[in-house]
Amino acid sequence: MTRRKRESPDSLPERLWTVEETAEFLVIPAATLYQLNHKRTGPRFFRVGRYCRYDPRDVLAWLRLHTGSPEFT
Repeated sequence: MTRRKRESPDSLPERLWTVEETAEFLVIPAATLYQLNHKRTGPRFFRVGRYCRYDPRDVLAWLRLHTGSPEFT
């Protein structure tokens, strides 16, 4: 039996998502995600140079907040 390491809230995700990956997960066009970024109403993102990156945990938290559903875990 292998033990799965629990992530602490301060630990880093395995990897950050790109705009395209985040849009695909949310099933929205990337252009819509860019608009949400511009309006500061979308999930929290980080700038890495000229690129936007998303922590999957932040995307899930944003989705829970905006759908009112705890099923997205």
